Amino acid sequence: MHKKRIALLMASLLFTAACLSGCGEEEQKLEVKEPEIIVVGENNTDEAEDVQAPAPEEVQEELTTAYPVVKEERESVNGQIQSYLTGQWINEEIATRRPIAVMIPNNKPAMPQYGLSKAAIIYEAPVEGRITRLMAVFEDFDELDRIGPVRSSRDYFLYTAMGYEAIYCNWGLAVPYVEELINRDDVYNVSAAVTGIHNPADEAYDRVSRGSGYALEFTGYLMIDGLMKAVDRLGYDWNYDDAYVRPFLFVADGSFADYADKESATLIYPGGESGSNASGYGSYHPYFEYHEDDHLYYRYQDGKKQIDEYTGGQLTVSNVIFQYCHGEVRDDHDYLAFGVHGEGEAIVFTGGKVIKGTWKRLDGDFTPARFYDENDEEIIMNQGSTWICNIWDDDEYTQCIEWK
Repeated sequence: MHKKRIALLMASLLFTAACLSGCGEEEQKLEVKEPEIIVVGENNTDEAEDVQAPAPEEVQEELTTAYPVVKEERESVNGQIQSYLTGQWINEEIATRRPIAVMIPNNKPAMPQYGLSKAAIIYEAPVEGRITRLMAVFEDFDELDRIGPVRSSRDYFLYTAMGYEAIYCNWGLAVPYVEELINRDDVYNVSAAVTGIHNPADEAYDRVSRGSGYALEFTGYLMIDGLMKAVDRLGYDWNYDDAYVRPFLFVADGSFADYADKESATLIYPGGESGSNASGYGSYHPYFEYHEDDHLYYRYQDGKKQIDEYTGGQLTVSNVIFQYCHGEVRDDHDYLAFGVHGEGEAIVFTGGKVIKGTWKRLDGDFTPARFYDENDEEIIMNQGSTWICNIWDDDEYTQCIEWK
C-alpha cells in the first residue's frame, strides 16, 4: 500500500482529545508471558563499532548563522548517514526508514518505562485528569525486544506523529475523536485490536509480567519482532516519502551552539517548581536539570530521577522545547483539545541557554512543526535527542512555567 499524500492547509485549529484510562477504550486480553532476560545497559552495537564517521569538514556547510549546520542534502559515508531526528551519525538503513511513534503512559503506576532512552524525540502532552502522556519517536530500535508499556491514542499525538511520517503504535483510543483519523488510508498505524480500530495488528503486542502491584493496563508492550511482521502484513512502506520535511536544523559535527548572548538556565520546570497542576504538568512535578559537562538535560519526575528500565540509567536529552498550543476542555469527560497545526510561541532550551521564538506548521498533516527565533531564523539545535512539552497557550497554564 502506498501512502496518499495530504497537502491541504488546515482551515482551523485541529483540536484533539483525551480520555481516562478506563473511559472510552477497550483492550484485548492476551496471554501473559515472561519477558526475555536482558542484561541492563548491554547494547548490541558491535556491527556499527568499526564504522567511522567522516571528519567535520566533510559534513558541514556555512549558513548565514553563527554556527555551521548539518547539510540539507544528506550524504552516506562508510555506511552511515546523519539522522533527520538527532543530527547524529547512524547506520544508513536505520536513518532512511520511517520512525515509529509509540504511546507510553507517564503516570506513577506505569513506572519504569522500557526503552525510552533509545527514542530520538519524546513528545509530552497533558491528558485527562491533568497528568501527561508520552509519545516516543524511535528510529534506532532494532536492539530492543519491546517498548512500553503502551497506552491509548489521542488525536493530537497522532497528528504530531504524522508530521514525522512515523508508523503510529497504540493500544486503545479515545474513540469519538480518534477513530476516523486513525483509520484513514494515508495513516500508518499498528494498533492493538480494540473498538474503533478497523485493521488491528495484535501480532505486534503482548502482555509482560511485571510482578505484583501493576494493573493489567500497564503490562501491554509493543514487541519489535511482531511490529516488523505487522508492518509487512499491512503493506506499509518503510521509506520516507519523497516530499519528507525534516523537523530540526542541527549544528554540524565538531561545533556546539552555545548561544552566548542568551539567558542561561540549568533547571527548567514545565509545570513550575511549586507543583501547581493547572497546566497538567503538576501531578508528578517533572523538571530537567542541565549538566554543563556533557551538555545534556537530565529528566526528573515525582522527586526522583526518571529511569529507563532497559538501561537502568536516567533519561537525558540534548534539547528541550516548550511548544505553546491552543488547548481547551472539549466535554464533560474532561477530553482535551489541542491545536497542533498553525503556529504559536515556543521556547527552546539547548546548551544551557533559553531561546524564545515561535513554532510553525502550516503545510498540512505530513509536515512537522519547526522552530524559529525572535528574528524568524530557524533555531539551530545541538545534536542528540529532543524532548517536546506541549504547553496550553493560556495565561493560566503558561504562567506555571519556570526556569532558573
